[in-house]
Amino acid sequence: MQIQGSSHAHGPHTLKGPYSNQLGGSRPISRANSTGDQFEISAAAEAAAQAVESGDLRADLVSRVRNEIAAGTYDTPGKFEAAMERLLDDVV
Repeated sequence: MQIQGSSHAHGPHTLKGPYSNQLGGSRPISRANSTGDQFEISAAAEAAAQAVESGDLRADLVSRVRNEIAAGTYDTPGKFEAAMERLLDDVV
């Protein structure tokens, strides 16, 4: 990296900026055609929000599971086997 000093610094420009003459003139922005930002909330997100609002969440259970996941003790072979059996029951 080379630093040349202040001799290569650009001088002050008008409020339009140094390249405004290259834009071909200014055009007013039409806000009538603007649709604005849009978003969709998934069904899972709505269900999660409703669970939080209703107070159905068990904070003690959530805290315990988070701690087990962080410690690496949450996923046990028994839990994996039970999950696989439920998955196969749903598929078959």
